[in-house]
Amino acid sequence: MSPGDIGLDIQVEEDGRTFLANAQKKAREYADAAGLAALADDSGLVVDALGGEPGVDSSVWGGAELTAAARNALLLERLAGVTDRRARFVCVLCLGRPGQPVRDVWVGECEGRIGREPRGRGGFGYDPVFVLPEGMTMAELPDDEKDRVSHRGRAVAEMLRSVTLPDAER
Repeated sequence: MSPGDIGLDIQVEEDGRTFLANAQKKAREYADAAGLAALADDSGLVVDALGGEPGVDSSVWGGAELTAAARNALLLERLAGVTDRRARFVCVLCLGRPGQPVRDVWVGECEGRIGREPRGRGGFGYDPVFVLPEGMTMAELPDDEKDRVSHRGRAVAEMLRSVTLPDAER
């Protein structure tokens, strides 16, 4: 369930300089506010040729007022003439428990490159310009395929692999 499902209305400021710092802060603060265990993530796009930008600032890169399409246009502009367009989506997923430090952390990454133009109608954010090794953008993938190969999907899969269930629940 989401915070809204339990009547929780808090916003956690993402002021960390790493995906890990932001994910841990959100997991801890949501868990403490709810009095329940809470999963939280921080994720974004890392472009090698831009020194790791947009990184933790992915959702506001270039200015909070920009649309996703404008952010993609800015990214393509900044990479004009660049041949090494390697990039990756990164997701850090943390489990927080009320009153405890966050110890459970899972990471998912999805490798690719930045294309030359937006393609596809699905997804959101940088998906139309993020090209997977197979040649399709994230925005061209069906939702179930994107869930399987995405950085978030991989972080969740990593978390599920680490969960130990009693024999009766397997």
